[in-house]
Amino acid sequence: MKVRIGILGYGNLGKGVEKAVLANSDEELVGVFTRRDPSTVKTASDVKVFSADELPDLRDKLDVLVLCGGSATDLPKMTPEYAEMFNVVDSFDTHAKIPEHFKNVDSACKRGQKTAVISAGWDPGLFSLARLYSKCILPAGNDYTFWGRGVSQGHSDAIRRIEGVVDARQYTVPVPEALEKVRNGENPTLTTRQKHTRECFVVVEEGADKARIEKEIKNMPNYFSDYDTTVNFITKEELDAEHKGLPHGGSVIYSGSTGENKHVIEFSLKLDSNPEFTGSVLAAVARAVFRMNSEGIVGAKTMFDIAPAYLSPLSGEELRAHFL
Repeated sequence: MKVRIGILGYGNLGKGVEKAVLANSDEELVGVFTRRDPSTVKTASDVKVFSADELPDLRDKLDVLVLCGGSATDLPKMTPEYAEMFNVVDSFDTHAKIPEHFKNVDSACKRGQKTAVISAGWDPGLFSLARLYSKCILPAGNDYTFWGRGVSQGHSDAIRRIEGVVDARQYTVPVPEALEKVRNGENPTLTTRQKHTRECFVVVEEGADKARIEKEIKNMPNYFSDYDTTVNFITKEELDAEHKGLPHGGSVIYSGSTGENKHVIEFSLKLDSNPEFTGSVLAAVARAVFRMNSEGIVGAKTMFDIAPAYLSPLSGEELRAHFL
């Protein structure tokens, strides 16, 4: 039996999830759901497009709903709303607000006896697992996370929501000196500002107040206020020509010791397409959510709560033979 999946939101991430679901033989894409006029949305796979208003009527047609909204304003409302009706997966990535988001989603899941995995993706997500595994193995040590250089979808989305902004791309850039010290096992004490810089390329409406927009970006809490941020105003043509792709990646580096001996653990990713890779993680997590709910596990969960075997379409016997 295939896992029947719906996608809510058809931006870059939604398109990435679509491609990932189609690549998994044990998953079936039932439809894409949108808050726009469905007649204006054309999917790459020609799967049917529904209005988001139709979701309550399709509870029996979906096993998992993958939520592809933005973390700034969409997911804090969408995930609790739909988690009471469906098993859901989201990629909520505002790290500071994850505990609050988890609590809200957990309450909704328990009311509807559903299962949700929040904050799935690569960070939070795979990078979170790397940090946890490393700390469990080497309790005497420190973890360091470096992102980029790459486009942050969440940060770019946050900029686009500022009044007067037409489009934007935000690049997260590791500070080379900090990265070198960590890889050398020096265990430096680094502030947020010392680890990364942020580069913003912004297209604004004609006549927009650039000074106000730049100030709003640089002072935005949880996104830019703790970083040295550069804002570059460019034309739409320049953005399309020079910043069309959505690459990303980064590393989790853990430096620890066992007595007198030092050890460095590094988990890294280099991604040509952030949304397509994130979509692939969400598709695997959707499989796990379906399995957990089928076993009577309800409530909100994170990547920490998923047994690795639940992410795979292979049997335990196959996993032991080929991956162990």
